[in-house]
Amino acid sequence: MAALAGGCDRQSPPVAQGNESANVAAGDEVPPPSPDEALASGPAAKPGSFDTSHRGEAAPDFAFQDPAGKSVTLAAYRGTPVLLNLWATWCAPCIKEMPSLDALAVREGAKLQVIALSQDLDAAKVAPFWAKGGYRAIKPSLDPKIAFSTGLGVNLPTTILYDAAGKEVWRVSGAAEWDGADAAKALAL
Repeated sequence: MAALAGGCDRQSPPVAQGNESANVAAGDEVPPPSPDEALASGPAAKPGSFDTSHRGEAAPDFAFQDPAGKSVTLAAYRGTPVLLNLWATWCAPCIKEMPSLDALAVREGAKLQVIALSQDLDAAKVAPFWAKGGYRAIKPSLDPKIAFSTGLGVNLPTTILYDAAGKEVWRVSGAAEWDGADAAKALAL
């Protein structure tokens, strides 16, 4: 669980390891990251910004439980754009953005399928958390195997827009205001 908690995007810079400063004297150049440390797709997008580096990629076919408990994949939602939000009950930025995600779902209605996909290992924690939230339009889906966050290699929260054909349009890593003007502009398909 500690490894997962470290994945929650806290909107802060990475902390240097204890021995890192001991190996670099004042004024020395810090070597560039090794190939296995560098991102294959280039520099990371700024947290909260719209990243289009995966545009056109097909939605993954990982199975998850919809709000009714039925096993589905994202293919079940083809024909309607899908906004997939990966979140967890222990992730503070996830919790912070949930009311605006719900407001977006209210505003968009049937034009956009908003899926709040829990990445909690203990699915029993989701229902009590959700009941306290009082959300009007979104219902929690479950991914207790955390196939999405691990399979896509993303931190929480991450939100991905798929078009009606199931192709990625953009993704946002970190919390965002989903009921604001920037989100409305980005969602205009």
